[in-house]
Amino acid sequence: MSVKEPTFTIGIEEEYLLVDLETRDLAIEPSEDILAECERRLLDHLVTPEFLRSQLEVGTRVCSNISEARDALQELRGTVAEVAGKHGLGVMAASIHPFADWHQLKHTPKERYDTIARDLQATVRRMMICGMHVHCAIEDPELRIDLMNQASYFLPHLLALSTSSPFWRGEESGLKSYRVTVFDALPRTGLPDRFESYGEYARLVDTLVEAGTIEDGTKLWWDMRPSAKFPTLEMRLADVCPLLEDALTVAALYSCVLRMLYRLRRNNQRWRVYPQTLVEENRWIAQRFGVEGKLIDFGIPAPVPLADLIEEIIELTAEDAAALGCEKEVQHAREIVRRGTSADRQIACYRAAVEDGDSKQDALIKVVDQVLNETVSGIDS
Repeated sequence: MSVKEPTFTIGIEEEYLLVDLETRDLAIEPSEDILAECERRLLDHLVTPEFLRSQLEVGTRVCSNISEARDALQELRGTVAEVAGKHGLGVMAASIHPFADWHQLKHTPKERYDTIARDLQATVRRMMICGMHVHCAIEDPELRIDLMNQASYFLPHLLALSTSSPFWRGEESGLKSYRVTVFDALPRTGLPDRFESYGEYARLVDTLVEAGTIEDGTKLWWDMRPSAKFPTLEMRLADVCPLLEDALTVAALYSCVLRMLYRLRRNNQRWRVYPQTLVEENRWIAQRFGVEGKLIDFGIPAPVPLADLIEEIIELTAEDAAALGCEKEVQHAREIVRRGTSADRQIACYRAAVEDGDSKQDALIKVVDQVLNETVSGIDS
């Protein structure tokens, strides 16, 4: 049965950390005026509190293409940074602060977050982490499920390109995305289940709601999910990217992968759906090594450098990048692989500072400053 082509409009959500510019630590009790002023000034977008008071979340309006998404993120980052700066705070678009201690932080006093804190206890109190979520409009519910089943294969590739959380409480974690480790402690996380139909997915949600364990589908915190609020397929695995161009590349690649999979379906083809354990292995490799990792090509099977796999994806989605007007952003993935992600730059900054004689704390402060500067670089271009 034919399905009307999706619009593939996109929306991007980013979670930011608020940093005290005197101490470079997270702001424990930032002024509520920050959120209020951002809401007043960003009427076309979404600005909301996050679980911790040291965080806030922004969401772009619905964007018809990546160029509109760029304008939206520039406005969001620029405005939030300007408003926060009036209160002596900086904004970090990264997934973990290098040395903050979760024991000192407070959660936002809001009914939803009070419930989460009560239900999840210490697992959620550790959540001083931020993510980037990309919504891509797939209006037909059945198609949304079909593409989710296939697109899970590409999630590790997107994670590898976005990694920005190599530290945890002042220590090198040895992982490029320690955020994923922290988030995986929560229930209903990780790769999504596979479903034969939208009805099967809806029955799963209904079962959990009727059992009283969740209120609605927003409490399914999978790496990718059908949005409970919008007719979109939401990718949630990526770290937040300090550099705006990197964030746009991850969003563009995700949209192009979905359009490529839709084209295959239109031609009575489909991407092979591999066992979840295999995709989870690539997820771990991306989490551990980032762009330096070799993900498994299951068809061989053998580990293949990420650079080679990204070249394959660029080739596979060339028609889609042209159709969606994001060729430049997709091809920027090569540059990310070449020079590394934020995680690589943070580690290099820290090690260079220590080698130059800085104390461990002073070196970590330099990492914070690097991320603060990258977050607002390019927002006026």
